[in-house]
Amino acid sequence: MTTRLADIAAQAGVSEATVSRVLNGKPGVAATTRQSVLAALDVLGYERPVRLRQRSAGLVGLITPELENPIFPALAQVIGQALTRQGYTPVLATQTPGGSTEDELTEMLVDRGVAGIIYVSGLHADTTADMQRYEQLRAQGVPFVLVDGFSPKVQAPFISPDDRAAMTLAVTHLSSLGHTRIGLALGPKRFVPVQRKIEGFLRAMQDQLGLPAETIESELIQHSLYTLEGGQAAATALMDRGCTAIVCASDMMALGAIRAARQRGLDVPKDISVVGFDDSPLIAFTDPPLTTIRKPVPAMGQAAVRTLLEEIGGTPAPHSEFVFMPELVVRGSTASAPGDRNRP
Repeated sequence: MTTRLADIAAQAGVSEATVSRVLNGKPGVAATTRQSVLAALDVLGYERPVRLRQRSAGLVGLITPELENPIFPALAQVIGQALTRQGYTPVLATQTPGGSTEDELTEMLVDRGVAGIIYVSGLHADTTADMQRYEQLRAQGVPFVLVDGFSPKVQAPFISPDDRAAMTLAVTHLSSLGHTRIGLALGPKRFVPVQRKIEGFLRAMQDQLGLPAETIESELIQHSLYTLEGGQAAATALMDRGCTAIVCASDMMALGAIRAARQRGLDVPKDISVVGFDDSPLIAFTDPPLTTIRKPVPAMGQAAVRTLLEEIGGTPAPHSEFVFMPELVVRGSTASAPGDRNRP
């Protein structure tokens, strides 16, 4: 027990006496200190004493797409932690091909009496989907928040990254390296984030390089799937059209683009530059480390929870979109354009 106290105290950065007070439920410990001790217990893999287990203020559903793309587990973790800190229990419901649909997962969560639901990259992002499902949910009195995707037809708070600004960051970076044939690889056109990325890309390419919109749309934009294989297919098509740099709408697609370049015997970044989108966990450790647009996951996840809890508490957040600014993270997958090696 003494060894365990010492381990927990070292991990939490407090004294063993303080750890003892927390574990025994004694008063006189600051809330932040208590939280540090509980976090240390969790990190070290110790079970919390029964008296310290938090009573749930209610369940909150979190519906995400598949978890193969690391950005979704990362967002789920931020949202889950923020809910737990506020006394709620997160219930993760994941869509998988051939598994439950968003509507089936929603029905399951509502049947279990959830206090609210957070949707990540759901049907609200699909311009061809029927938005009536969300109005029906509102009519049932279930608060909800929608992340990644906007629809003017739905009266709810939306949390989004600035996809247009993201493309400006990527194009500005690549054009400053001397690239003039910059391609964009992204998912199906029916999704709102895809449409916004195209808008941002068109504007940036016109502003930075003076290219006509028709040329950009016909030669430099390639739709595919948000997967490694999708990125590989899109990059192959863009390289066939002479692109020396490719901006991808996800890090998974960017890894596919690097694979496509290597299959042609090309070096990344000497022969072709690649930019990802998300800055998913572990993406800094790829070969080469990926230059990417960092999605503000912690800020977006915390805002989603804060907004939902305001809805649950009876003070609804404005039914508008909260837009978060991404940032460019330059690593090793981008370099000067071929034939432009004298640039700094």
